[in-house]
Amino acid sequence: MALVGPSSALLSSSSSACLRRLNPLLLSAACRRPAGGQRCAARRFCAAIASEADVFTSPEVAKSFDFTNEERIYKWWESQGFFKPCFDRGEDPFVIPMPPPNVTGSLHMGHAMFVTLEDIMVRYFRMKGRPALWIPGTDHAGIATQLVVEKMLAAEGVKRTDLTREEFTKKVWEWKEKYGGTITNQIRRLGASCDWSRERFTLDEQLSRAVVEAFVRLHDKGLIYQGSYLVNWSPNLQTAVSDLEVEYSEEPGNLYFIKYCVAGGTRDDFLTIATTRPETLFGDVAIAVNPEDKRYAQYVGRLAIVPLTCGRHVPIIADRYVDPEFGTGVLKISPGHDHNDYHITRKLGLPILNVMNKDGTLNDVAGLYSGMDRFEAREKLWSDLVETNLAVKKEPYTLRVPRSQRGGEVIEPLISKQWFVTMEPLAEKALRAVENGQLTILPERFEKIYNHWLTDIKDWCISRQLWWGHRIPVWYIVGKKCEEDYIVARTEEEALAKAQEKYGKSVEIYQDPDVLDTWFSSALWPFSTLGWPDLSKDDYKHFYPSTVLETGHDILFFWVARMVMMGIEFTGSVPFSYVYLHGLIRDSEGRKMSKTLGNVIDPLDTIKDYGTDALRFTLSLGTAGQDLNLSAERLTSNKAFTNKLWNAGKFLLQNLPDRSDVSAWDALLANKFDTEASLQELPLPECWVVTGLHELIDKVSTSYDKFFFGDAAREIYDFFWGDFADWYIEASKTRLYHSGDKLAAARAQSVLLYVFENILKLLHPFMPFVTEELWQAFPYRKQALMVTPWPTTDLPKDLRSIKRFKNLQSLIRGIRNVRAEYTVEPAKRISASVVATADVLEYVSKEKQVLALLSKLDVQNVHFTESAPGDANQSVHIVADEGLEAYLPLVDMVDVSEEVKRLSKRLSKMQSEYDALVARLNSQSFVEKAPEEIVRGVREKASEAEEKISLTKNRLSFLQSTVST
Repeated sequence: MALVGPSSALLSSSSSACLRRLNPLLLSAACRRPAGGQRCAARRFCAAIASEADVFTSPEVAKSFDFTNEERIYKWWESQGFFKPCFDRGEDPFVIPMPPPNVTGSLHMGHAMFVTLEDIMVRYFRMKGRPALWIPGTDHAGIATQLVVEKMLAAEGVKRTDLTREEFTKKVWEWKEKYGGTITNQIRRLGASCDWSRERFTLDEQLSRAVVEAFVRLHDKGLIYQGSYLVNWSPNLQTAVSDLEVEYSEEPGNLYFIKYCVAGGTRDDFLTIATTRPETLFGDVAIAVNPEDKRYAQYVGRLAIVPLTCGRHVPIIADRYVDPEFGTGVLKISPGHDHNDYHITRKLGLPILNVMNKDGTLNDVAGLYSGMDRFEAREKLWSDLVETNLAVKKEPYTLRVPRSQRGGEVIEPLISKQWFVTMEPLAEKALRAVENGQLTILPERFEKIYNHWLTDIKDWCISRQLWWGHRIPVWYIVGKKCEEDYIVARTEEEALAKAQEKYGKSVEIYQDPDVLDTWFSSALWPFSTLGWPDLSKDDYKHFYPSTVLETGHDILFFWVARMVMMGIEFTGSVPFSYVYLHGLIRDSEGRKMSKTLGNVIDPLDTIKDYGTDALRFTLSLGTAGQDLNLSAERLTSNKAFTNKLWNAGKFLLQNLPDRSDVSAWDALLANKFDTEASLQELPLPECWVVTGLHELIDKVSTSYDKFFFGDAAREIYDFFWGDFADWYIEASKTRLYHSGDKLAAARAQSVLLYVFENILKLLHPFMPFVTEELWQAFPYRKQALMVTPWPTTDLPKDLRSIKRFKNLQSLIRGIRNVRAEYTVEPAKRISASVVATADVLEYVSKEKQVLALLSKLDVQNVHFTESAPGDANQSVHIVADEGLEAYLPLVDMVDVSEEVKRLSKRLSKMQSEYDALVARLNSQSFVEKAPEEIVRGVREKASEAEEKISLTKNRLSFLQSTVST
């Protein structure tokens, strides 16, 4: 199926939705603007340039593909300009914005996964003739980068606070210039065909301008506001962090049971509360029970006394949120330190108390505990509760502890003044984009998650208390309250002019010290990288909206949904048509990779051992959205696949005309087998393999178009190894070595070259290095493989040849199986009588040489007949298929008398072993006392032994009858 074409415009609106689901990118041309941009007339394709520079190595001189050559091939591709979009063959761009890895990052398997999948896409559509642009870049990673530089300074005895903001920022930029290219260089090692001339960094001047513009526009629309709310707070980093930067771990802890006396009650009137964080009790504003819980109904509406607070009273309320089964069924409400409590408090209109400073120590609200570290205060508080008889008990309890992804410390829910984006109006448009088909999420099941998140969305905290990042474009007035008087502007000069207009020429201003969440700048990535807000930029006009956003399913909300919202808001368009989500990479046992488990697989080490192509091919075999278990066995298998390709290339080069024979090569390259007539002229094996190839091209192209990359990989693998290498290459040897027919040999050479070249094309997006190396090994290449046109689909097929060759294969397999059963020496040639109907004999007999070679028959003693031979009762009878049988004389294969002796001896041994197994099973003591799995195993062995005995008896009987005859 063609990807796009003139016929796309003829599709009716009613059929469009259906076809979009079947073939996601089929209609992409219809929704894009006319493309322009510079042409690529000067692009150099000639492989001779590469050969002269010793870029490529031929299988003629190398035993196997050399992985160290991958970097040389990559540099050659890049030097030729192949990674840049070229409008020579098409006008509908295919665009992917790379998920920008952190500038502090080092390559891991998650990077390897997204690079592999995105490179598969971009290489495929480049070969399909679409101008392909893959935009690379890195994220400034505010918290991660600041941490790295702070640790570097600490090693020198310098604290961040010892420097001014400007001095520290300069240090970070110096670090970035020195180390920031590590991750992108490693991504190159994976073969990523990005347009590196368009590489972006989220703190580039252009992207920084886009961030400021976005903030100003959102604020002008009333969608950005400042307020004090509960956020995830990192005491060590001294900043708010996003939900994505909080990791929860199961850790041992305690559940503390504490008495809360009821005001005005007797000594026995108290409520016992179970909490994991007793130090937050100073922030309690209420005690809650479930309204259906009869145990506490008498206390609802009264007051409770918060322990160790000099008698502070809080109301006892009823709320269905409280779980009667957890702890004691009584919940302390501490809205300043728990997200759920915070929402209950907002709903009920209760006050909010904060008992903690930003460094993790308790504040003045905690009274005598003020200034103590939160964990130190917990121990001291419990000790005092015990002393005052307010402690009931302490029990071990497994805690779900929120820790900083960056620093590893325990995150504290804390009320803090931050900047927020109002998300609901933005989310409504993003929901409609999926609903009306403007955006397709693959796999479809993730649409539910997307819709769920956006339907119940919270406002987005976008400010961070860091020095590294995009400074919030807000200026305050010296001498006035920040909440009431501030200026939002694109530059300090603009802010000062606005302030002077409002407050007079003598006004002084200062900028908000906070920076924006890195996800804010990343949300603009698909269009900020192309020049927005300057809509006249060529890249923006030609390449926006992009085509596909590929990333991990774990950041569907944190990044993908935000890009959709921001794209619609600022450009009026959904930023990409398709979202393709991959799963996580796990170890061979299905466990998440972690340093703690010691099961992390380093992509760079893997490349050294197995090669980039084997790694990429292994990663591509997964299913969209599902986690993939990675093992050494899989990598080893696909390394063997690389070697199989290499050896196939070696075989072809050894059996094709000499490079200097120009006329012979002209004839070979001219044979394309793209007409019915050219296909019908071919003998059965050639017709079969070419038909199989044409079917493969159609299936693989459809799989690529539908993003079924695992299916495409398996289809190519099975055809190359199972059909081409194991069957056709072997069959072709009868033409090349034994026939003496120059025409047959030339025809086989043409088919070998034609099929292998197309396999390399189909496989190139998955395994770019070995396929390019092999491609360049053949003479008269006019283009590099990566820019060679994709194979044409809907080529002619002779389905009759599929059925006929399948019959021939069945016959060959049957003969091979008999040889194995009778342990015939591999070098021994045996005779055979092939019995078939006249129509079957007509095509099978023509392939006598192939049958003899692949079955190891004596070609002089292979006979074709319509009836059974006279010695049929002394031959092994094979039924290959309806209307196709064979008889193999026993005397050709074995010494019958010796075989009878051997089988008799073997049967006796098998019978003894079987009797022993039966005896065990007949033992009541064994059956009753042995573990069930042991007994089951013995039964299975006995069953298998019985079956083998039966088969051996039948064969022995047959041999004995032969001797008798």
